[in-house]
Order: sequence, then C-alpha cells, then structure tokens
Amino acid sequence: MYDLILSFITAFSLTYLAIPSIIHIARKKNLVDVPGNRTSHKEITPSLGGIGIFAGMIFSIVLWTPFKVFGDLQYILCAFIIIFLIGAKDDILPMSASRKMLGQLFAAVILVAKANIYLTSFYGIFGIHELPYVWSVVISIFTIIVIINAFNLIDGINGLSGGIGILISLVLGSWFFMIDSMGLAIISFSMIGALLAFLRYNITPAKIFMGDTGSLLLGLVCSILIIQFIEMHGSLGDSPYKFKAAPAAAIGILILPLFDTFRVFITRILRGRSPFLPDRNHIHHLLIDTGLSHMQATGILVLVNGIFIFLVVKLQTLGNMNLLILILALATVLTTILYVISRSKRKTRIHEA
Repeated sequence: MYDLILSFITAFSLTYLAIPSIIHIARKKNLVDVPGNRTSHKEITPSLGGIGIFAGMIFSIVLWTPFKVFGDLQYILCAFIIIFLIGAKDDILPMSASRKMLGQLFAAVILVAKANIYLTSFYGIFGIHELPYVWSVVISIFTIIVIINAFNLIDGINGLSGGIGILISLVLGSWFFMIDSMGLAIISFSMIGALLAFLRYNITPAKIFMGDTGSLLLGLVCSILIIQFIEMHGSLGDSPYKFKAAPAAAIGILILPLFDTFRVFITRILRGRSPFLPDRNHIHHLLIDTGLSHMQATGILVLVNGIFIFLVVKLQTLGNMNLLILILALATVLTTILYVISRSKRKTRIHEA
C-alpha cells in the first residue's frame, strides 16, 4: 500500500514541477498548438504536456516497482519510450499517419512478444473461448493499436483525456491492488499522479495540452492495463474480485474512447469519407455544440463513463454477450439523443444569425 501512495506522490510531484518549465520553453521556441477549424480552443497554447506526464510516470515506476517481482517491466518501459518518441516528434514536427502507425505497431509487438501482454481467450463471446496463438497475437496487437488511437482521438477538449485516464487508472489500479498485482497497480497510480498534476495546468483556461506525447502514452498504458485485466481472470479461481463477464466489463470501463472511435469511424464510412480523415463529429464536439463549456462537457463525459463502469460491475451476472449488447445499446441511445440536441442547437444558432 505504501508503494502505491509513494508512486502517486512521486509522479504527481515531478510532473507538477516539470510542466511550468515545459510551458516556458514551448512558448519561447514557439512549440504551440494554433487554433484551427476543428479545434475547440481559441488561444495559442503549448502542446508538450505529455513530456511532463511521461517524466513523472516513468521516474515513479522505475523508482517504486519491484523489478524482481515484475520481470517484464523492462519491455513495457521500452514500449513507453517508443510511443513517447513518436508523440514528441509529432508534437514538435508533425509526421505522417503511416509512420506513427508503424511506431505504434512496433511498440505493440514488443508488448505482445516480449512482455507477454496478449489475450488468450474471448471467454465465450461469439462462442469463442481459447484463441490459437497466431490469432491471439494478431487480435492483441490490433487491440493495443485501437486503444492507443482511441485516446488520441478523444483528446479534443480541456481535461477530457486526463479525466478519463484518471478514472480508468483508478478503477483498474484498485482492482490490481486487491488481487495483489503490485507492478500493474504501481503503473496505474503513477499514471494517476502524473495526470492529476497535468490537469492542474490543463483545466480551463488551459495553459498546456498533453499533445500526442501524452494521449498516445495514456492509450498505451490503458491498453496494457485492460488486456491484463481480462487475462488475469483466467487464473483467479474463486477470488471474490473475479468478474463474471471480464471482456464486457473491460469494454464498459473503456466505453467513451472505444465507442466514440467506433461511432466516428462508422459515420465517416457511411458518408463515403475516409475513416482516418479528421472532423468535428466526436461526442465532446457535440457537447460543445450544445453550448456547454469545456469543463462542463468533460465533467459530463467522465461522469457518464463512471456510470457505465458502475453498471458493468453491478450487472456482470448477465454474462458477456448480454452485458455487451446492453452497454452498446445504451451508448447508442445516449449518443443519438445528444446528436439530435446538438443538431437542433446548431440550427437555432444559424437561424438567429
């Protein structure tokens, strides 16, 4: 328990102290995010907050994690460094999507092949239980890349990625602590500490954004935590902390980034556009269009994600398929209502103008 508290304090302190210097350097060197057509902010703002998050989290993990207990940590740190370099390069000098994807693929392969972070079972979803090794590797790499980019895509308004990251890390970190998986618990609480310190400078009016450096790293960490959350259920036996529908619960825990990414990609394809072509159709954009502020929209989305987590915990006895259908149906209904309200507000503003 003391290691968790110390990892949180260490990550928080280092990130909190590092970010003012990062803001100063970013402004001096003009390493800033300029408002554009798709952005929801109106001020020129530094976008290298992820460097502070990375520094605080990595230092805390290395300092407090028992390497003898968590032997695969070195490979996880290698994946962290790769994602950090990709994100920092893109924040300073934008790079092509294909090169970013290649770097993410490299990090995912390291996690699967060297750190043994991969899915081995679907726990009966679609009638599938144990996965053949080749499919296990392919599906795990795909899952990691999807989650990494899902967090990158929701990083569009102040506090959202950080707030969702804290919520997910707190839930999963607490669960890892309860099942005595201290290595993963320390990673979770180090992330919480770094993100909480970052939010001090990211709440409106934002002094800095996390950029790709932060959002890609956040997605990578959450992909590791969620895959291990699913996998560890295979060895928990009769533990009171064992979920009866782990895969469905995992999707419920990550519902906002995963559902928003899925919804946006499907919408773009139905409109005959490339799913990778950016637009202003994310859930947080719809909330902003209703007239809410950044922090109001962030608060609502974090609360809704928290409600979904509560639901999957309480309704896990429904089984994987039933619970999965329920949470996806509920997410679809809520998003449809939001879309109708947002569209109505837009028409009203256009008519008044």
